[in-house]
Amino acid sequence: MLHLPMAMFMRNGSCARFATSRSFYKCLSGTAASMSSGVRLRILPSYRCLFDEPVNIKVEGLAPEQSVELKAKLTDDKGVTFKSSGIYKADRRGEIDLDSAPSLGGSYTGVEAMGLFWSLRPETPHAKFVKRNALGPCLYDLEVHSGESQGHVLARETNERGFMVEGMRRIPLKEERIRGTLFVPPGPGPFPGVIEMGVLGGGLSEVRGCLLANQGFVVLCLAYYGYQDLPKTMKKLDLEYFEEAIMFLRKLPEVKGPGIGVLSISKSGDLSLSMASYLNGVSATVLVNGCNANTMFPLSYKGMVIPPLRADLKKVRTTESGVLDVSNGLVDTMAPENRGSLIPIEQANCRFLFAVSGDDKNWKSGYYVEQMTKRLKDHGKHDYEVVVYPGAGHFLEVPYMPHCATSMHAAVGNVVVFGGDPRAHAKAQEDFWRSVPTFFKKYLDNRTFKNARL
Repeated sequence: MLHLPMAMFMRNGSCARFATSRSFYKCLSGTAASMSSGVRLRILPSYRCLFDEPVNIKVEGLAPEQSVELKAKLTDDKGVTFKSSGIYKADRRGEIDLDSAPSLGGSYTGVEAMGLFWSLRPETPHAKFVKRNALGPCLYDLEVHSGESQGHVLARETNERGFMVEGMRRIPLKEERIRGTLFVPPGPGPFPGVIEMGVLGGGLSEVRGCLLANQGFVVLCLAYYGYQDLPKTMKKLDLEYFEEAIMFLRKLPEVKGPGIGVLSISKSGDLSLSMASYLNGVSATVLVNGCNANTMFPLSYKGMVIPPLRADLKKVRTTESGVLDVSNGLVDTMAPENRGSLIPIEQANCRFLFAVSGDDKNWKSGYYVEQMTKRLKDHGKHDYEVVVYPGAGHFLEVPYMPHCATSMHAAVGNVVVFGGDPRAHAKAQEDFWRSVPTFFKKYLDNRTFKNARL
């Protein structure tokens, strides 16, 4: 029997748990921080919330039509500081409500209730926001500055954005070869089960998996290299490892059958396709900006080896800003000589949700999805959905995650452009994150979908 401790958050020496309603801490009705100026900064409905929840920010006690600058600051697990700002003008009552007031300048403009969050940018060039485990919240320091050139702080408050609802059970997993973290939501269950896998680079991030578990799923955040005693670097992958993870999750009494889901992004996308195509028990797969061929490493399964798609370094170019554009850096998946790397997704007996970012600069994710859906249709299969977000970049993640336009590429060993307009990317993440639990709940219920290969 697994013993999974509840997670709690500390503030001023006291302990409070997230409400299971996901809306706010029932013991709080919002807080207001005021300094000697009499200006108040309010975060509603509470200064504590879940990472993927919006909040309403209000400023009160200003002079009528007074100009101020709102600033936000966040430090990630690597010590990198991210900052954002918006310039606002109070109404005739001396108040500003970010739900309706436009930002007149700063890191974003217009009416953007969560603009201070999605427009955060790193002080360290090309840094991607890093949050590894779900145990502690992200602390956002919010301040109101006077509109003068040397504006002083009028009010400040901290928004604690956590990851686990009350009663969530979390355990670091070390089961045979399997490494990762398991999240089991509160309640009697059983619940639909999902394996969540992250981007290339190794290690483990619990953010997506935990936030998905909050919505009624048992989620296994699965590491596959660069974590604990797993290989530090990867030269090849064996599909049997992922098969063991599927079998482990399906056998848990808290998991509803007959099959499980897989949530993947980037490199883990082609792994999820291979899991659905070759292994038993996958009923629903969500693939975000993935490739239709095996990439980076040879993939073996029961003596069979799928070679990785080759890179074409001649097609990598340097942008005017000095970072690399690798969007054309892989050879054509559909060229005859590359057919051996293609994943036979027509063998899968599951539903697919393909998410495509229109400004993905990592590779041609839109082209790859076109080829995937064509292959399925050519084999008489129509068990897929496609969502396209024209202005989004490669790292399509959870709501209010800071946008990563450029960063170090684990395979390239250099800084590359990942694409995306910050505002469009933020809207895409909100919409996409609503689609994921809806999709999984629809197709991981054995009463609505019984075609999983068992």
